[in-house]
Amino acid sequence: MSFCFNFDVPTQSTNPDDVDVSKLRNGKKDNPSKYMEHVAKPAEPVKEAKEHLPLSDTHFLLRDAVTETVTIGTLPPLHFLNETVFERTASEREDEEKILSRTAEQRSDLISGLYEGGLKVWECTYDLLERLEEAGETFRGKAVLDLGCGAGLLGILALQRGARQIHFQDYNSTVIEQLTVPNVIVNCQEDEEIDSEEDKAGSGMGKVQEEDGCKEKVKVKDGSPPPKIRAADLSQHHSLARCRFFSGDWSTFLALLKKEDPLPKYNIIFTSETIYNPAYYPALHETLHQLLAPGGLVYLATKSHYFGVGGGLHLFETFVEQRGIFSVDHLWDGEEGLQRHVAVLRSRKAKSI
Repeated sequence: MSFCFNFDVPTQSTNPDDVDVSKLRNGKKDNPSKYMEHVAKPAEPVKEAKEHLPLSDTHFLLRDAVTETVTIGTLPPLHFLNETVFERTASEREDEEKILSRTAEQRSDLISGLYEGGLKVWECTYDLLERLEEAGETFRGKAVLDLGCGAGLLGILALQRGARQIHFQDYNSTVIEQLTVPNVIVNCQEDEEIDSEEDKAGSGMGKVQEEDGCKEKVKVKDGSPPPKIRAADLSQHHSLARCRFFSGDWSTFLALLKKEDPLPKYNIIFTSETIYNPAYYPALHETLHQLLAPGGLVYLATKSHYFGVGGGLHLFETFVEQRGIFSVDHLWDGEEGLQRHVAVLRSRKAKSI
């Protein structure tokens, strides 16, 4: 299915495409704060945040599910619901927000204020996964936030690599309930299968080979979704117990977390393809500022520019620079096609120590 960006922009608003990004990059820039005052605001009111509690019965989430798998280098396989099948079964899914029908009707990946693209795995997510594989990050013992998570692949990787807690946040509750949570469950099933194989290996029954003291798990993939295990097992799975799930916009999400004592802080925050709309920069920046733990890292994956929307890395870098809270370092800059980037944000205080 072919999709496009579709933002309901008031006619009196400044066109974000009128921004000269080259001037921003070269230091010949206006104050981004002034620019933000004229950028189109989301068409809909703010979306109140809420937490989605784990379900006691998870069978129905994976009913007739078809998954696909991405494997990058030495990273563990990451399973997620097939996008095409998900679209074709949209009419059968619960969707109080009506985003499944609206996106199909408008053939759009983004409808400002209504749907923010979480049903699609965007290219920059794969870029960030590749950089994490190169860095060999394990996440062991760390608190991780997947901000604007969509399918949740980045948070799922952290879950598989030992993070002590992983929180997933997306604008849309439908995305969390119908995509993120099922994807986490599918990957918990994979963990369950691995544990089962290791148990069998201990009795000489499993297909687990050891070379130089390292275990190499031999698994046959036939394109079918992983076999289901009992719902009771999943609801109490040790990996799922480390996860929390939230929906809502960033400002109300932050307000919801501020009700907790102490305020959750994260050693790692992932955010991929979230800076397409400059109108969201203040809320995003404040959320990162309030929730990043001392010495923590924000991994940002993005395109240079989002045509038709106006945001992109260079404009966001300028906004961040003028706030003076974070430094921005490029981990990777893609040169082919529409340029993509992976950057890291650090607290300036932490960097100066």
